[in-house]
Amino acid sequence: MRAITLREHGGPEQLLLEELPIPEPGVAEVLVKVEAVSINHLDLWVRRGLPGLGLTYPHILGSDIAGTVARLGPGVTGLAEGTPVLVQPGLSCRRCRECLAGRDNRCRHYRLLGEHVSGGCVEYLVVPAENLLVRPAGLGAIEAAALPVTFMTAWQMLVGRARVEPGETVLVLGAGSGVGVAALAIARLLGARVIAASTSDEKLERAAGLGADATLRTDREDFVAEVKRLTGKRGADVIIEHVGQATWQQSILACAGGGRIVTCGATSGWEAVTDLRHLFYRQLSILGSTMGTRGDLAAIVEHVAAGRLSPVIDTVLPLAEARAAHERLEGRAQFGKIVLAVG
Repeated sequence: MRAITLREHGGPEQLLLEELPIPEPGVAEVLVKVEAVSINHLDLWVRRGLPGLGLTYPHILGSDIAGTVARLGPGVTGLAEGTPVLVQPGLSCRRCRECLAGRDNRCRHYRLLGEHVSGGCVEYLVVPAENLLVRPAGLGAIEAAALPVTFMTAWQMLVGRARVEPGETVLVLGAGSGVGVAALAIARLLGARVIAASTSDEKLERAAGLGADATLRTDREDFVAEVKRLTGKRGADVIIEHVGQATWQQSILACAGGGRIVTCGATSGWEAVTDLRHLFYRQLSILGSTMGTRGDLAAIVEHVAAGRLSPVIDTVLPLAEARAAHERLEGRAQFGKIVLAVG
């Protein structure tokens, strides 16, 4: 089978198109014929190298995977060969208190396909049967592969952590990114007013087309003053933060009293300065968030099947053009998801 492999950290040139043996499913596992896999910023970070991340080479990137059941391992029931499926990318112990409470993304042993173990930039992949969701009729592989990481992340940020209520104002930073586009859609689903922020006029125009109530350029306008103007000097109730160092101080100032800043990443840098006076005096909440639960993905798929949510596809490229996909994402040229067509 063809696979995009990583044998050492570095730039997109480290991504190699190779032939590898097709794996065999073990007990309670399923062999999936991959049809599509999308690219996330996580793939860039893993490719470049993350502190403390020890990989077994060759490593295969890719957390967002859709395909069909190719073969069932011993003991697997309830699935049939040829069934269209979406892979839930989180692996957990399934036995600890957090897992049993449905908070599997808080498991001490939580791992992600494509990050801690090899993922889906490959023609065939073995995964635990419990990690498969049957795709609803009408949900194609390309669209399905654009869902898991970004929509699960945005769902937990808005629903699980910030608990957004109808009528609240949500400021979405990096509105053209996968998480940003997903957050915009989910915030609207929850009945919130959305301010989309970006450094690109084109991306802001597209965000407005997706229903953003207002837009702002974080690199040209006075970020804080514009948010205050758009909210009658109040500030945003919820701020979706995944930019990090470049916007962190402004995010604190732009947040309404009693508001929530939810962060899931820091694409511009980790070392953000926090003026603690604003936190305690204005009673702000800073909430960390990583991925989402298995139940979150099931809820997301139900909304997509009903037409209430839909992914935004930026570009579809063949598997062999994985380097070009990474370069496009690294250059921040995308709006929405970049997907590799495999099958």
